[in-house]
Amino acid sequence: MSSIGTPLMWWLFAAFVVLALVVDFIALNKQGAHKVSMREAFVWSLIWVGVSAAFAGWLWWYLGQSPDEATRALANTKLLEFTTGYLVEKALAVDNVFVFLMVFTYFSVPGEYQKRVLMFGILGAIVLRAAMILVGAWLIARFHWVLYLFGAFLVFTGIKMWWAAGQEPDLESNPALKWLRRRMRVAPGYDGERLFTNIDGKRLATPLALVVVLIGIVDVVFAVDSIPAIFAITTDPFIVLTSNVFAILGLRALYFLLAGMHERFHLLSYGLAVVLLFIGTKMLLLDIYKIPVGLSLGVTAAILAASMILSAWIPPSDKKGTAYPFAAKKPDPQEKR
Repeated sequence: MSSIGTPLMWWLFAAFVVLALVVDFIALNKQGAHKVSMREAFVWSLIWVGVSAAFAGWLWWYLGQSPDEATRALANTKLLEFTTGYLVEKALAVDNVFVFLMVFTYFSVPGEYQKRVLMFGILGAIVLRAAMILVGAWLIARFHWVLYLFGAFLVFTGIKMWWAAGQEPDLESNPALKWLRRRMRVAPGYDGERLFTNIDGKRLATPLALVVVLIGIVDVVFAVDSIPAIFAITTDPFIVLTSNVFAILGLRALYFLLAGMHERFHLLSYGLAVVLLFIGTKMLLLDIYKIPVGLSLGVTAAILAASMILSAWIPPSDKKGTAYPFAAKKPDPQEKR
């Protein structure tokens, strides 16, 4: 499969991601456990968006250094592909944020511990998506019809998301959570930011460990949705991976920025469902009519903007799910873990 990514570009990108994560880890340890303020989340969100924009600008400049018209056209195309891919992945990440919020609320995770959990989630998401993207690129390069499977899956996911929008997921009946509870000896309360603790000489997982595993499962579920979506925009592995990773790197700041405003965007899930339907249809029509990347970017941005504007005009329904905080649940000594 053709790609603009040269060995030098791949190494530079990998070095940047490692450096960004190291700096993030150092800052996390230096700050210690603390509740992230709206101001801090806003500043970090701006920083990550700025870094992504700087990368897009560098990519455009690097690819278009030659005055040749074909070279400039390639640079413009790749810039559009990266921007569209980044916007789609960022939009889907918003849905991640709301699910993270539900998990944290269910387990009554203190605000000062959420930052470290999300850091683990980001690390897992980067590794997982890199592997899935490489496998997806390999499949598409050898089996063109895989694109139709991706398209059909996105249409199905969009329809499913539309019907599920506005409904509170029931974590209590979640099969993954039930499976984890049967196989993990879980302490009745938190022990700081530790994932494991000792009680009466027994080593037990803290509720935070359970949350980390669930966040990882959420990453897997959303990766299955988002990877086909980006391949509908471009099949260039370098653009697919970079747009994904840059969207993920700012996920933690985005969570703390939107966590207190999730009810204001109650119609966003409907907008994301329409975006997935549009992208899935685009992929299914690939060999009949190739929708321009610029048009895809405009349609995606318009749908997301409309869903947010309508969220401000139309009040949310009164339907609320019931949350059962983990800390409020008394451990049953007879229950088999």
